[in-house]
Order: sequence, then C-alpha cells, then structure tokens
Amino acid sequence: MSDTLPANIELDKEALVTYVERPNDRYYFYSGEAFRHEKLPVGTRVIYPPPPLPPLPDLDAAIEDALEKPMGCDPLSAQLRPGMKVTVAFDDISLPLPPMQTPDVRQRVIEKVLVKLADHGIEDIHLVAALGLHRRMTPGELKRVLGSRIFNAFPPDRLYNHDAEDLENMVLLGETSAGEEVMLPRRIVESDLLIYVNINIVSMDGGHKSINTGLVPYRTMRQHHNVHTLMHSTSYMDPPNSALHHACDRMGAVVEEQVNVFKIETTLNTNTFPPVLNHLQKQERDWNVWDKAVFGLNSRSMKVMPYSVRRAIFQSVKAPFGVTGIAAGLTDPVHEYTLANVFRQQAVPVKGQADVMVMGIPYLGPYNVNSILNPILVHCNALGYLFNLYRGKPLVRRGGVLIIMHPLENRFHTVHHAPYIDFYNQVLSQTRDPAEVERGYEESFATNPRYIDMYRNSHAYHGAHPFYMWYWGCYAQSYLGRVIVVGARDQQVADTLGYETAHSLETALDMAQDTVGRSPQVSVFHLPPVFMIDME
Repeated sequence: MSDTLPANIELDKEALVTYVERPNDRYYFYSGEAFRHEKLPVGTRVIYPPPPLPPLPDLDAAIEDALEKPMGCDPLSAQLRPGMKVTVAFDDISLPLPPMQTPDVRQRVIEKVLVKLADHGIEDIHLVAALGLHRRMTPGELKRVLGSRIFNAFPPDRLYNHDAEDLENMVLLGETSAGEEVMLPRRIVESDLLIYVNINIVSMDGGHKSINTGLVPYRTMRQHHNVHTLMHSTSYMDPPNSALHHACDRMGAVVEEQVNVFKIETTLNTNTFPPVLNHLQKQERDWNVWDKAVFGLNSRSMKVMPYSVRRAIFQSVKAPFGVTGIAAGLTDPVHEYTLANVFRQQAVPVKGQADVMVMGIPYLGPYNVNSILNPILVHCNALGYLFNLYRGKPLVRRGGVLIIMHPLENRFHTVHHAPYIDFYNQVLSQTRDPAEVERGYEESFATNPRYIDMYRNSHAYHGAHPFYMWYWGCYAQSYLGRVIVVGARDQQVADTLGYETAHSLETALDMAQDTVGRSPQVSVFHLPPVFMIDME
C-alpha cells in the first residue's frame, strides 16, 4: 500500500459549493463535442469538482512497495515459484476517462510484475484485457495501454481480449448463497495465480466487481446486470447501498474459494485536462483573460467545425492524471483502501437536495472511447452514471427535474454499436419500460449469432450490452419527475428516449416549474472532472 498524503489530511472542499450572486455571470457546460455558455438564475447552487490531489512522488517505488508489502497476504515475490501458470488481467479502455497520457499506470504496474515473474523462472504467462461484454480492444489500443515492450514481447495467443462467448472454455465454479451462477475462463481457473491490475476512476469500479464483470460470460453477467438488481442499487457509487456490488461480493467469495487472486488497485487524481484546456477544471470566476480568450476561441470554433473534425479533436485529448495511491493483496482490504482514496479526492459535502439538477453531458463515456456517444449511451451517462455520482441521497429530490445539455443526434458507430442500432430502432420503438425491455427482448439479442460473431471476431459490443446501458438508468427513470434536454437537434431522438426538449436553459427552467413549483432550488453539477456528492 502506498499513499500520497497522511490519512488525516483532506482537501479543503468548502469553496466548491458556491451560489450565483450576479445575473450576468456566465457558466460553461459540455454539450457533446461542444461547449455552451449559459446564464444561471441568482441563487443557483453550483457545485464544482475538487482540485487534484498531489500525485505519488515516486510511482515506481510505490508500485514496488505495494507488491512486496501487500495487504492480507504474502509479498508477491514470496508467492512465486518456477513452473507456475500465471494470468495477468487488466482493465480495458473503458477506464480512465479521458485515456491517460502514456505511460499508462497499467503498463507501469505490469512491467514490474513481469520482471518479478521472469526473475522466478515463470514462463507460462497470459495477459488478458478484462472487457466483459465490451468491444475487443484493437492492437493499437492494447499497445497504448501496455506499452511497446510488453505488446511486442507477447504473441496473440498470450496477449488477448477476454472472450465471453468462448463457452467451451468456461468453467462453472458454483453458485452464491443467492443462487447466482459464477463462471470463469478455464485458463484463469487453472492458473496458479491470477493477478488483476485495475484503475479506479470512480467508486463503482474495482473490488470483486472487476473479475465478476470483466472476466465472465453473459450467463454470469446477467446475474447482476438486470433490472431488479439495479432498481435496488440506490447509488452505484455507494457500494454498501448497491445490490450490484452485493451480488459481485457474493460471487467474489465463490471465485476466491477456487482461484488464488492477487489484486492490484490504483487511484487517480482529478487532473483531467492538458495545459491548453486547464481552465476547464477551474471555477469560472477564477478564469483570467487568457482562459476566457481560449475558451471563447474553442467554443466558437467548435460551432462551425464538421462533426467528424470535432469528434477527432475531442477523442485526441489525453489526461495528465496523477496516481494518488496503489494497493495490492487480498481483494477486500485492498478495495477498502481504494474507496477511501477515491472518496478523499472526489467527495464534496452538500447540504440539502435540489428541486432541479442541471448538468452538461461530455463527449465521452466508458463505451465510446475512440467511438461515438450514441443516444443510448447519452441516456446511460446522464441517468446512469452522472445522476448516480452521490452517497446518501441524489443531488435532486424525488420527483424533481433533471436538465441536461446535449445535441442528441441519431449517430451510431456502425461497427462498435451494431446491436445498439437495432435496439434503438426495434426495441425502444415498442417500449421504454426497462422490465418489459428485459423480459421481451434481451435474450434474443444476447443469443443472436450475428451479434456474437461481431463481438468475437470484430470490434462490436455484445448483443446484451445496449440493454444493460438502458437498465443502468432505470432507477433514475423511476425517481425523476421529468428529464429536459437543452440543445437537442433531433426531436425524434428525444421522443424515443422519453425526454422533453428546450432551446435554452432559461426555457427549460421555466418548464421545470410546472413540476416542482415556482422559485425552485436549482443546483448545477459542474463537471468534468468527475466527482461525487456526499449528501448530508
């Protein structure tokens, strides 16, 4: 375990909750691959992300310390012996967001692990991208995450993407106390040691969830990625109150009865933007003349650029994240440390829920890296991930209004999101009710031979994946009174998703009063960088 600050030192977060005092102040919002400048009503509460914690001063030393002073088990070196069969799994490109500047922390960790394995005469080593039902990483993406030395040293039969449809090589480990089936690849079950290297960008990730989503088949995934489980997860970012995490914990107990797991978890700070965009992680009132000029130029330029050019520019952004901590060893104590470090960086104390919650939707989510943020992913990001960035209670009260900013266009990546296109056109045209969607359509998509072939042999998400992205928003769907989108360009997309539209934030706020009453308390969730609410 390695940390960057004494445990009793915290960021000063009081200044992160501000109120609009002047009617002409302007605030920026992401709106897909563009920015909006908006005026907010006087009295609006604006909640900002915390500034970055300082990174570890010597990352290589911290990695070595974590590996040789692990939590709850013997040092990694003491567990190694010649002739062992070792599998090293690592998080795929869905994390972090944006992708981090190279060298990626996964590369840094895995390089040290591989040196130790070689020093102990271990040759039977496989590296596996733990992508679950996500699309396969391309060779270029694998090379960027792992670095040239690792990528060039391992042939494709020893460095590869997890295949959730390789059913002939899946092993049923057993059932949990709740009857959930747990399956893993034969290679992992037969390994003497499974080393898992993860990045925790939010508190939803890591722990037992890593293995039980990243390395399992559809048959196991559906045990916790379902409407019932997600409806009983009052915040995906608050594991004690998440049925999703409870299921993964039960599965983890089954896994670790039969598989020797050495977990390595890392946490990052909120240093999201390269220097030219650094003003985007400051409060607008702190912008200097140069910051305002750069933002103005970028904002105007994006309005006139073709979509393909805007998308290429935004997707090229790489984050200068700093690593704030690393822990290794047994899953539970490692993840307990990880969560504390994530909350120390990201949690902002807030008192009192709002009637109306306002936020921009950035261009990027976990499932459109080097791709397109299609309408289903906008729904997942807004009502699934961003709405759920809280502990305790949501920022907005039950029956309140969520206002989001996004152009909402009918755009899909025709390879990556092939099953999404059919889900959007065939399923949502019939029903938006998550339970009806699950009951009537999921299995046919999950077992569709065309989708399975594209998942296994191309770079498409699994046929079940768009269903899970729709379910991810089910709790917010039932909780909110209405969702209004500012700046939608395609009314049909908004209608398909069940959203209302407004041309301006001012109009959207007027519309919201029909639901929550006059003079509502309005709160802005001002991101990125990513952070979360601690509702007191």
